[in-house]
Amino acid sequence: MADKIKDAKIIFVVGGPGSGKGTQCEKVVAKYGYTHLSSGDLLRAEVASGSERGKQLQAIMQKGELVPLDTVLDMIKDAMIAKADVSKGFLIDGYPREVKQGEEFEKKIGAPALLLYVDAKSETMVKRLMKRGETSGRADDNEETIKKRLDLYYKATEPVITFYEGRGIVRKINSELAVDDVFAEVSKAIDGLK
Repeated sequence: MADKIKDAKIIFVVGGPGSGKGTQCEKVVAKYGYTHLSSGDLLRAEVASGSERGKQLQAIMQKGELVPLDTVLDMIKDAMIAKADVSKGFLIDGYPREVKQGEEFEKKIGAPALLLYVDAKSETMVKRLMKRGETSGRADDNEETIKKRLDLYYKATEPVITFYEGRGIVRKINSELAVDDVFAEVSKAIDGLK
């Protein structure tokens, strides 16, 4: 089964909370026929399905522990294989969070053709998340928590970006711009893959 995805186009999408990467992923799916896979969504869906794996995951998450890397990779791989026949490529969203995750992904699944680094100034991300917090009621959308999340995000992400910059596959996308202008930059990066 795994050989179905060995030549697949894989794009890692990295961006902080409030960077607007979710919106950009939706636009890529619509224009290019890629499949958007977010490890967080996959985990939540697995738990909601009530499967054996879902029950184990729920227990881990309830303890506040991190789900083992192997499990996350297996889920991403299963999802890719399931969509292999109908997908033009894969957007792997919010992954890898550290260099080791990227290396394991490549061993188990394949190498990314591109890493889209969707980046906005931290003030912008804070503003966007505060605004979202007004309507979402999400407990983690208050200013202090947001700043903490951004700090953690930058600390974790910098080594990943540096690692893939060494391969020349990072395209930094300035998401301060209007949504369509940001997407023009994203499209340029994807069109350059052919």
